Amino acid sequence: MLNVTAPFLIPSDIILQITLPYDTQQLSKATRSTAAIYLACGVDPSKASVFVQSHVRAHVELMWLLSSTTPIGWLNKMIQFKEKSRKAGDEEVGVALLTYPVLMASDILLYQSDFVPVGEDQKQHLELTRDLAERVNNLYGGRKWKKLGGRGGTIFKVPEPLIPPAGARIMSLTDGLSKMSKSAPSDQSRINILDPKDLIANKIKRCKTDSFPGLEFDNSERPECNNLVSIYQLISGKTKEEVVQECQNMNWGTFKPLLTDALIDHLHPIQVRYEEIMSDSGYLDGVLAQGARNAADIADSTLNNIYQAMGFFKRQ
Repeated sequence: MLNVTAPFLIPSDIILQITLPYDTQQLSKATRSTAAIYLACGVDPSKASVFVQSHVRAHVELMWLLSSTTPIGWLNKMIQFKEKSRKAGDEEVGVALLTYPVLMASDILLYQSDFVPVGEDQKQHLELTRDLAERVNNLYGGRKWKKLGGRGGTIFKVPEPLIPPAGARIMSLTDGLSKMSKSAPSDQSRINILDPKDLIANKIKRCKTDSFPGLEFDNSERPECNNLVSIYQLISGKTKEEVVQECQNMNWGTFKPLLTDALIDHLHPIQVRYEEIMSDSGYLDGVLAQGARNAADIADSTLNNIYQAMGFFKRQ
């Protein structure tokens, strides 16, 4: 289970809606499911606020304000935009796919975050957030803000990345050089948190491996091997050295059942808790409503500061 000290976790329904094709009948259900998964994984709502992105309107307002100071060249460099737009074509890609990193920045900057947990593939997005925070602070903070009646100083904290030492980038089960992603076309490429045990067993049985003897970490010629032993390390709670000692002389026929059992054992209590949460809609709705109220108190304060620093007429 997770030991979460970060105060805000956000099922990002706006980002899902604006960046990918989606079923309008399923968006609300998927949002609730994501929130329930957070809680089932061990997020304690008494310590962390879990809320739906669209339920705190300051996110979209700050996105618009940040967009006015974001050079278009910064967004054109974003790798995910370039990859997705190339695959889909210009006529199928909305403007929001280009600008959603600014919304991600507003998600972070609204709450004056010191640290942001990210995987390796999200480092570029956090770098954009840091650049935007520094740009706004330079353009509108300090003495300029004080002259407008503000407290002066910096408007936004510049957050630091919090990247785990292991598991910062989990790769696909079908291609050890591509990241594991819920948006990948093939469900075979990933382990979903709610996958039943028979499906997990089938995915691991069919996952891509190699013909080298033994198992090892960090061999660039064996990306699938490194990925699978890394997954085992994460879910077993063992150190890298312990996994090496246990698995270095194994073949795939021995290791795959070991990995399968570890995945099933790891996910089972999460899946049980998920079903409990989803069966009590009143509890989940209450957690999300309280989380949105907690978030709005801080988000509105930050938003008021940036409106003031940018010279807007004060709302009465």
